[in-house]
Amino acid sequence: MIRVLIAEDVRILRETLAAVLELEDDLEVVAAVERGDQIVPAALESRPDAAVLDIELPGLDGLSAAALLTERLPECRVVVLTGFARPGYLRRAMASGVSGFLLKHSPPGDLVEAIRKVVAGEQVVDPQLAMAALRKADNPLAAREVDVLRMAATGAEADEIAVRLSLSRGTVRNYLSSAVMKLNARNRVDAIRIAADEGWL
Repeated sequence: MIRVLIAEDVRILRETLAAVLELEDDLEVVAAVERGDQIVPAALESRPDAAVLDIELPGLDGLSAAALLTERLPECRVVVLTGFARPGYLRRAMASGVSGFLLKHSPPGDLVEAIRKVVAGEQVVDPQLAMAALRKADNPLAAREVDVLRMAATGAEADEIAVRLSLSRGTVRNYLSSAVMKLNARNRVDAIRIAADEGWL
């Protein structure tokens, strides 16, 4: 019997997912949580063989939780579900020790098979996500532009970024402006979104 933990913040999806998996003779849902920061404690208590994690979770995102889970309970294989085919997500997932990566609109049978495969030691990646990752453009940003954008993504203002990176305020503004132009973004928020989606931050 394969023991499965589910993490999904939308109750109807969490309960539906559990019901679908419980229909299988060889799968047993041993825990279902709604927050990312509940994943590791629930896994340490229930000792699942596989964890199915939504990527967008309150408390702690699914990829950060996956990295912690892989560290604390390495025998538990992780399958991440996402609604977005973003190559940056896939690269982060692989770096976090995730064994499976599927889109939420995949057929239920694909998830069931993915769970069985990752527990058997295989890796499973949605073909659409794999193609998106292969088509990824090269990062046009300079290293300092990435540093500045990464800090801006945390909510830091130009003055704070300047102090933390030992730059002048004007230099920080120049890096932000050049990043916006290179990414054909509307503004710094759009530039952060584009760079994050591509996995450049």
